[in-house]
Amino acid sequence: MSGRISSWSARHMQALLSSAGHLVRSPLATILTLLVMALALAMPLGLLTLVQNTRSATGDFSGAIGMSVFLKSGVAEAKAQQLTGSLRARGDVSAAELITAEQALAEFRKDSGFGAALDALEENPLPHVIAVTPVSSATPAGIESLRRYLVSWPEVETVQLDSEWVTRFNAILAVLRRVLLVAATLLGIGVIAIVGNTIRLEILNRRAEIEVTKLVGGTNAFVRRPFLYTGMWYGLMAGLTAWLIVAGALWGLSGPAASLASAYGSHFVLSPPTAAELGLLLLVGISLGWIGSWIATAVHLQRIEP
Repeated sequence: MSGRISSWSARHMQALLSSAGHLVRSPLATILTLLVMALALAMPLGLLTLVQNTRSATGDFSGAIGMSVFLKSGVAEAKAQQLTGSLRARGDVSAAELITAEQALAEFRKDSGFGAALDALEENPLPHVIAVTPVSSATPAGIESLRRYLVSWPEVETVQLDSEWVTRFNAILAVLRRVLLVAATLLGIGVIAIVGNTIRLEILNRRAEIEVTKLVGGTNAFVRRPFLYTGMWYGLMAGLTAWLIVAGALWGLSGPAASLASAYGSHFVLSPPTAAELGLLLLVGISLGWIGSWIATAVHLQRIEP
């Protein structure tokens, strides 16, 4: 049993090394094929990195959805404090802060420059306001349910919810994710076609060698093995090259991105693809290379008979 396993391992190791040797002996053709495959793999990886960095920069605006609960003018400050406390105790509320009428008037006096005009007012026209921040995991339905709950309070005049732009932003990210999926699928098919055509040409160039191998008893599975490893080599190296392309692009953009973030008071820096994403990219590249090679060999090896 161990002898059969050793023989099987030796045959596969021989096919693995011989396929690598064929690639090394044709450097120009290998490099050109790799570049085309790498660019096809780099495009969805770059788009994925763009989406990931956009989400990281904005935090999905999880804290940007807030409600301004305007209380009626006759509500006392003590009652407003009580309502604020009850909101803080809710599980769907991340934070609740009371902005009293006096605080709001003082802030308006400071920012508006109408201090003299405001001094002429006999009473404060501004109401107490409770600034409510839902939890980051709140769904649109949950936020709307919270809004209806607040509107039902007899002390509440109105509830202002400015989340429409956040919803639009998240919708744009959802579209980008769908574009990423479609692009990855189409480019994956393209990679399979590139590998398949490359292996087809390799089979035609080695037709005499294949015929001799079959004459001495070599099966289609034996002949196919080095071509499958060739496709896997292509996929592995194309994945690594695609990662280097994306990493180089991010390095070139890191300076301008940092300057832009600094202009907005942010310390955001571009993040390269993670180790898990690199591993997935290599796995996808190897799988696409194997599939393209298998299709090409399944079609063309059957046509070559001594």
